[in-house]
Amino acid sequence: MPTQADIDAEIAAAGATGGGSQPRLDYPPYRSTLLRHPNRPPLAVDPEGVELWAPVFGPQDVAADEADLTIQHAGEPIGERIVVTGRVVDGDGRPIAHQLVEIWQANAAGRYRHQRDQHPAPHDPNFTGRGRCLTDAEGTYRFVTIKPGAYPWRNHLNAWRPAHIHFSLFGTDFTQRLVTQMYFPGDPLFARDPIFQSITDPRARERLVAAYDHRLTTPERSLGYRWDVVLTGAHRTPFEPDDAA
Repeated sequence: MPTQADIDAEIAAAGATGGGSQPRLDYPPYRSTLLRHPNRPPLAVDPEGVELWAPVFGPQDVAADEADLTIQHAGEPIGERIVVTGRVVDGDGRPIAHQLVEIWQANAAGRYRHQRDQHPAPHDPNFTGRGRCLTDAEGTYRFVTIKPGAYPWRNHLNAWRPAHIHFSLFGTDFTQRLVTQMYFPGDPLFARDPIFQSITDPRARERLVAAYDHRLTTPERSLGYRWDVVLTGAHRTPFEPDDAA
C-alpha cells in the first residue's frame, strides 16, 4: 500500500501538469478513479423518458424541520453545533429559487450512519447526518447541524479525509442533479487529500471552502459558516462529474 509520502509526490506531479477547475475523472493519487471513471463514450438518454419513471418532489414533500439535523432524535447530538447557509446562484449572480438542497455527513467523531462505515469511531444515537431544504426566493438555503470530524479511508496508508459536508442540488426533477462537497477553512489535511486535490486549479479548490461568518453565530449555541454555490460560468462551483459513476 502506498504511503502518504508517495501520494504527496503524485499530487505534486499531477498539479504540475496544469490546473483544472473540475475534479479529474482519472486522477492516480485517488486510487478508485482508476476503476470508476468511464472508458467508453457516454450513451445519449432521452431525459423526458427518464422523467416518466423517476421520482418527483415539490414543496409539499420537504418539511421545514428537515433542515435542522440536531432535532431529529430524542436527545441532543454530540459535537460542535454549526449553522451553514448561503445562496445558490447562476453565473450572473441571479438566485436559483425552490432548489432542493440535500446534505449528508459524518458525525463529530468522523463516522457515517452507514453499514459500510466500520472504522472504530463511535456512533451518535442522536445524529443521523442527513437533511434537506428548498432554497427561498433569493436562492438561500440554511442548515443547522454538527461539525463533522475527519475520518480514515483506505486510499493509502494513514489516509484521512478533511472534515466536509456532501451537498446534492436538484433543479426541477431527478435528471437535474449536481453533487459536491463543502469544506471548512484552515483544515491541515487539504494538501494531503487526493479527493480535494483532484481539482488541480487552486482557485477552484478554494470555492469549496466555506467562510466563517461571525454574524451567523447564535450566542452560546452555534458557530456560523457561509458557502455559496455557483451553478454556471467561469466561477462555477466544482462538482462531481456527471459521468463519473
